[in-house]
Parts: sequence; structure tokens; C-alpha cells
Amino acid sequence: MDNAAVSQAHAFKFTPMSIVGQAIFYGLFAVIIGYFSTAPRYQHLAPDQALIKLSFSHHGQPVTECRKRTAEELAKLAPNMRAPMACPRERSPVTVQIELDGKPLHKSVIAPSGLSKDGTSTTYQRFEVPAGEHTLAVKMNDSIRIEGFNYVKEEKLTLKPAQIVVIDFAADKGGIFFAQ
Repeated sequence: MDNAAVSQAHAFKFTPMSIVGQAIFYGLFAVIIGYFSTAPRYQHLAPDQALIKLSFSHHGQPVTECRKRTAEELAKLAPNMRAPMACPRERSPVTVQIELDGKPLHKSVIAPSGLSKDGTSTTYQRFEVPAGEHTLAVKMNDSIRIEGFNYVKEEKLTLKPAQIVVIDFAADKGGIFFAQ
């Protein structure tokens, strides 16, 4: 058999049955996509619920203070490593406590990332709460050298159904803040 005969033997011929078959399969595919684009119905929150999200990334404070190296310590180091101050890389874990209307809602200790524990402490949590008026208190400690909490934010909020409030942290914005 020559090449022309082989290519003719493998050539597909459009017949009325093949066109009808393709139309049926494409139509079935379109119906399936159409159904799953609207069903099953997804409801983000119950009608009487609001959402509080805790979401931030923050470097905790260094575990210890920087210290001045002695002349003997500096002499033992290579010339390119002779920084006069020795500062630790390890960061403190970040402790977060949330209270809603005076009752505990969440408490966590978020470890710093990285092999040397020198990265950011990152968290994302979500809490469905009843809509209405609430007192939201958030307390945070980012230093193991400090007792208690070094950042505190308390505020009365009126949450509407399906409203989302984000608890965030930015040192340049004064610490803890609520974005609505």
C-alpha cells in the first residue's frame, strides 16, 4: 500500500450521524455546565449571621536584646563578620486573644515561620457570629519579654447580616485595627 492509500484509509469522513452525535454530546456538555453554574445553591452565611476574620502577618519582637560584642569576641571572628552588635535572629511567637461580649472567642499562639524561627507569624481564622451589637476586644502580645498584652483594641460594633469585619495588624497604623 502506498502513502496515499494509507492516508485515505485513516481519513475521517463527516457523515450525518457523526454530526448529530457531536451535536448531542456538545448539547449535553452545555446542559451540565449550565446546571452546575447555578446549582447546588451556595449560601455564604446564614441570613442572621455576620463574619469576623482574623488575618495578619507580623514579625514578633526578637527573643533577646542585641548585645555589644567584646574585643575578644570580635578578634575571633573573620574580618568580614566583625559586626560590633550581636543580634538574635529568632523572633517571639505572637499570642492573640479575641473576646466577643466579654466571652472568649479565640486564643492562639502563632509561631514564627522559618528554620531559624525568624520569619513572620501568619494567621487566618474566621468566626461566624450573630448579627447585632457586640463588643469586640482583641489583645495581642508579640514579645516573650513582656508580660500580658502589648496591643489591645476594644470597640463596640453593630454587625449587619452578612457583614464582614477583618481584624488586622499594622504597626505603622497603631497596631490592631478593624476593617469593615
